[in-house]
Amino acid sequence: MPLVNTKEMFKNAYDGGYAIGAFNVNNMEIMQGIVEACKELNSPVILQVSGSARKYAHHPYLYHMVQAAVEETGLPIALHLDHGSSFELCKDCIDGGFTSVMIDGSHLPYEENVELTRKVVEYAHARGVTVEGELGQLAGVEDEVSVEADKANYTDPDQVLDFVTRTGVDSLAIAIGTSHGAFKFKPGQKPQLRFDILREVMNRLPGFPIVLHGASSVMPEYVSVVNQYGGEMADAIGIPEDMLREAASLAVCKINVDSDLRLAMTAGIRRHLAENPKHFDPRQYLGDGRTCITEVVKHKIQNVLGSADRA
Repeated sequence: MPLVNTKEMFKNAYDGGYAIGAFNVNNMEIMQGIVEACKELNSPVILQVSGSARKYAHHPYLYHMVQAAVEETGLPIALHLDHGSSFELCKDCIDGGFTSVMIDGSHLPYEENVELTRKVVEYAHARGVTVEGELGQLAGVEDEVSVEADKANYTDPDQVLDFVTRTGVDSLAIAIGTSHGAFKFKPGQKPQLRFDILREVMNRLPGFPIVLHGASSVMPEYVSVVNQYGGEMADAIGIPEDMLREAASLAVCKINVDSDLRLAMTAGIRRHLAENPKHFDPRQYLGDGRTCITEVVKHKIQNVLGSADRA
């Protein structure tokens, strides 16, 4: 099976009341950990790469590792650009074999966002590539994304139909209370997703796939391990998983997970090095990090996404 775009994935997810996990990839061990979990649970998956991760790992390495994952598993796998910052970056990824791209014009004035997104859609659709757009801005910091809390804004449901119609996007990322990064909320602050906005968007765009960014839960078992070995993560608070599962049962067809993967891998590596201070073989400590990645992804598939046995 070749790499796929997200069109059929999202149709099946919407109709089935589940979501596809979009897991950020930075290196081989992270990719192997993700794919091992999806293979074991027979789940479709989106392997997504930010612009900075692409610079770090280099496009050809990432692309061929994803191709290897397809060969090994036979699963439906999409290779997606996360938070594409320009037409040129999206074009480069499309030309380089990505099957899905996100163009993030959410920081621009509305009409400029429409124009930029439409330009990417025209180029992508001519080459069989699906496109994700974004309306509204999430707070938080992650890779290229940095939005102060007072600059964040919820998606306006009155704009979504016009935006989707004029741009031709295949999915839409909306802002309903999630946040980028591990430090999403202040201590004592209760996370709350705006399901009223999600349902209003569903009413305006019946059957249309919605995307949630910044949806890591900051799993406490990994936070505690990182803290134990000097990580200072005690105040990290994520999105409650029951809220994410409810969103996945509605119109949300893609849920992004990055911070949980970073925490899990860091926890595995720190624990290994603390317990085995004489070890210096990267295969040993990276292997433990990879195992933690697999555990996280399996947990997400079974408890948040609902995508097991959907491949």
